[in-house]
Amino acid sequence: MSTDLIHSVLSNSWAIFLIILFFGGSIFVHELGHFLAARSRGVHVEVFSIGMGPPMFSWTAKSGTRYQIAWFPLGGFVLLPQIADLGPVEGQSQVDVEKLPPVTYGTKLLVFVAGAAFNVLFAFVLACVVWVAGQPENIESVSTTIGYIAKTIEMPDGTKVPSPALVGGLQVGDVVKSIDGHPISNWDDLHDTLIMGSGRDTAGGRSTTFAISRAGKPMEITLHPILTGEEHLRQVGVLPGYTISLQAVEPNSVAEKAGLKANDAIETVNGVPVMNFAGFSDELSAQPNKESTLGILRAGAHTTVVLPAHVDFAQLANNEFSSGSKIVHPSPFAQIEVPFIMTIRTVWDLINPHSDIGLNKVSGPLGIVHNFHMAAEAGIRTVLRLTILINVNLAILNLLPIPVLDGGQIVFATIGRLRGRQLPVNFVVTMQSVFVVLIVSFVVYVSVFDVRRWSRDNRDSRAQVPVAAAPAAAKP
Repeated sequence: MSTDLIHSVLSNSWAIFLIILFFGGSIFVHELGHFLAARSRGVHVEVFSIGMGPPMFSWTAKSGTRYQIAWFPLGGFVLLPQIADLGPVEGQSQVDVEKLPPVTYGTKLLVFVAGAAFNVLFAFVLACVVWVAGQPENIESVSTTIGYIAKTIEMPDGTKVPSPALVGGLQVGDVVKSIDGHPISNWDDLHDTLIMGSGRDTAGGRSTTFAISRAGKPMEITLHPILTGEEHLRQVGVLPGYTISLQAVEPNSVAEKAGLKANDAIETVNGVPVMNFAGFSDELSAQPNKESTLGILRAGAHTTVVLPAHVDFAQLANNEFSSGSKIVHPSPFAQIEVPFIMTIRTVWDLINPHSDIGLNKVSGPLGIVHNFHMAAEAGIRTVLRLTILINVNLAILNLLPIPVLDGGQIVFATIGRLRGRQLPVNFVVTMQSVFVVLIVSFVVYVSVFDVRRWSRDNRDSRAQVPVAAAPAAAKP
């Protein structure tokens, strides 16, 4: 067995273990919240299931509760016949509900909310682990400075158009403070806020307003994003700004012969400021038949280095370049707040007619599994961050006022409380059945796009080359 095959098997086995532990654990924690809340209030728990569908194996405790692990690991449930009739989802109860004591409205609310509460609690515990252990963070990911502006952006049909950032007047070195009124604290903020924007101009075209600082002076610039890329998302053609550092110089390389040294910071190429590998590459290639003069910061002093003609970025790629990284310790509250805000905004964008975010941009169970697989390859810290995000998502989505979900059960219970009697069983069962069909259809629909993304990511990973040799395409 080859070394590559052994590594692949071990890597996939590790990823599967982490998916079961953290994705399955997130579902377990949610159902555990319902279970413990119900038991604490004396509510009869008929079934505690991890997974949906027929049980793979089960056992019945002395309390009468049947614990089971089902074949389809796409959720779970706690069967509570006194509280809700979820026969279309959880199966018919075998208990005579009429012989069980009635459950108060307060108890129902407590049980329904407990699942989401436990997801948030689980996310907070994991966030505390990340806070203590720290996580590596690329300098470019925390940048809010524009480091590169593409001249053109390729459209889905292959044509190229001028980038909105260039047309709108953004400049390298501009510091982004907010987009459409939303404060920007890092590049992920900038990226997410841009693609989730719903601004329109008077003609109905896409519009977004960047509040920036240019040389210390506040300004506002209105751009008109275009939809491009594999996912057809809003982009303006910018990349983050950072210091380009030369960490190591290979012996007898072009860089060494030109006089470059380890720890040099490259500031300009032929007098043009460069703050991104893509900009560095463009400027080196702008005049291929001429020498290129690099402005260097070396040990706190400014100097220059001259590269011979016909030297491009690829010829320097055998040296070790870096944009820099550091270990950060984000507070647990910040780690919860960010996915909370983004989830709320995503839900709003899905119903906002001016938004470009549709259901085809949403990930289902397959997409979540794929994301966990990629996170496992990046390391346990990335898995923890993704698990925090998933648990915040689960908490919010389960409280939406949709039949079958916890939020829908809260609505039914509240209507029953207001009208003085419970809603007719047939009405509730019909609503549950309709929304089961809708939710299953939704999962099938988004899974088609999840499979496409999975295939595309696998294709891109096979074709991937080092970033130093091929600077990233300009986005967002």
